[in-house]
Amino acid sequence: MAWEFEAELIEWRGPAPFVFAPLPPELFAEVKDAARGLMYWGQIPVIARIGSTEFDTAMWPKDGRFLLPIKVAVQRSERIDVGDVVTAVVRLPDERG
Repeated sequence: MAWEFEAELIEWRGPAPFVFAPLPPELFAEVKDAARGLMYWGQIPVIARIGSTEFDTAMWPKDGRFLLPIKVAVQRSERIDVGDVVTAVVRLPDERG
């Protein structure tokens, strides 16, 4: 299952990389339900794509939505930073792999 969304990149002084794409709050329950059995400590492993860059990461909940961490390598390759609006696609990893 995959979800596509637009988000303005934000900075949050949590764990590195500090730049995140917040998923829309209305997707929270759907993503959480779909990820049942994959979640660990509230985090959900995902495969994400922004532009032509695909990467593995884990989203975690904050204030009723999930935050998608944007790795520095992705920020550089896509030339994006805090305040930019991006289109992102996230999907759950193949549970068999």
